[in-house]
Amino acid sequence: MPKNLFERYQPIRRRAEIAFWVIAIALQAVFNSAVAVVDAGKLRREVPLWQPVTWELSSHLLLLALVPAVIAFERRFPLTLATLGRNWIWHLAGSVVFSLVHVVGMVALRHAVYALAGSQYDFGSWAEKWFYEYLKDVRTYALFLVTLLSYRLFMLRLQGEARVLDAPEGAAEPAPAAAEEAPQRPERFLVRKLRREFLIAASDIEWLQAQGNYVGLRVNGHDYLLRATLTDFMAQLDPARYARVHRSYAANLDRVAEIEPLDGGDARLHMRDGTHIPCSRRYRDALRA
Repeated sequence: MPKNLFERYQPIRRRAEIAFWVIAIALQAVFNSAVAVVDAGKLRREVPLWQPVTWELSSHLLLLALVPAVIAFERRFPLTLATLGRNWIWHLAGSVVFSLVHVVGMVALRHAVYALAGSQYDFGSWAEKWFYEYLKDVRTYALFLVTLLSYRLFMLRLQGEARVLDAPEGAAEPAPAAAEEAPQRPERFLVRKLRREFLIAASDIEWLQAQGNYVGLRVNGHDYLLRATLTDFMAQLDPARYARVHRSYAANLDRVAEIEPLDGGDARLHMRDGTHIPCSRRYRDALRA
């Protein structure tokens, strides 16, 4: 089966993401440096070229260094419709820390460059200057978040999002006693991918992985996301067929080809589709049973 666009992108995804941030911030640094030089000329200030270039490069180098921290912080406090109400305050506080680290770092770099040039850098009044810098940094922080969320939404649409099929309209509700004895387990899932919809069978799920607010489903060599926790989703699957093998993984036992023991009591599961998933010592004995 030929690989789709998402699967072709996966091997270069990390490099492409790093390249995006480096190129975007580098272009912004070049543009702002040119503007700073032009502004200095308009004001008829005799400023050596290296000084406005140092101002902008020091600022943008720190912004680039802070990108991984913003990504990690947003993962810890995700901004979704369900979490926005309780997590926005964390990001407001995060923007303050973001600005402090940015300003302290860029001022330190400027002092170092000026010292090498035999000059002295004067940042001015910290209270006044930092507030001015914070007004710019909070916009930059928000732009970083918008970029992350937009990219995540794009990747979700590219990868495909699955959901449990709704019960047919007019279907009879199971009796309470029967519902308690046999919990309803979906047989199929609806997948939306690039404006197309199709069905996947629950029995075709080879393994599952917890991915933040989603569960990644490996189905016939393809990956899909379903909005649920791994624990909640496992409760909907047949426990005789699907087993938790790791804090973040579960496997279809019919698709396990080999259990490879590892040092420390852990193991590696070789799946029939050629992929490998971890099996922690905590779940290994239960898997054998």
